[in-house]
Amino acid sequence: MFVRLFTAPIPVEQDSHTDHRPRGLVVVAARVSDKVGRKPVYTLGAVFGLVQFFEYKKQRTEAVAGQVMHTFLSPELARALTILRGLPDAVSAERLRDEGFEAEYAAVLVCTTFETLGVLVFRRIAPFPLVVELAGGIIVVMWRKLGPWLQQIRAEQSQPSWAEWFEWLAQQCAQHKDEDLPAYTRHARWKPDGR
Repeated sequence: MFVRLFTAPIPVEQDSHTDHRPRGLVVVAARVSDKVGRKPVYTLGAVFGLVQFFEYKKQRTEAVAGQVMHTFLSPELARALTILRGLPDAVSAERLRDEGFEAEYAAVLVCTTFETLGVLVFRRIAPFPLVVELAGGIIVVMWRKLGPWLQQIRAEQSQPSWAEWFEWLAQQCAQHKDEDLPAYTRHARWKPDGR
């Protein structure tokens, strides 16, 4: 019966210009529904839909992870982080302006980058554990350096929500980054698969 179910021809009307014969899973579903009725086929369709949905979510997560990694490999972000790394913690708006356009530009670039990342984490588009492992320390350090500058910019611009997601992300990273030992200690005994 099983062999007949999947090998028996399905009658299909053919147009002389186009071949509209069903293919793949459509053929299997049609044959199953002819033999066992519609309800099992609906169940099979629902299961197939769920599998596709979870596969889509996995692919989306992997794509976002790739984009997050790409963000941190950006030469422009690396340059901005290098400029800001040399500044003292809790830098004031005046001091940052005195450093010149490059320093202020670097601060805005870092803020907007981590602002975007904060929204993606909050909406569960970017996986938080990956963000913490990739950049948790950098995010916390940049907030420590730029927090007072941001507070002053918010007051000057009458915009209390400016870089709000950067601040939120820094708080989350600080809270969860402190829970772990550094990767070089935590995974000192790690071995690649197959070795």
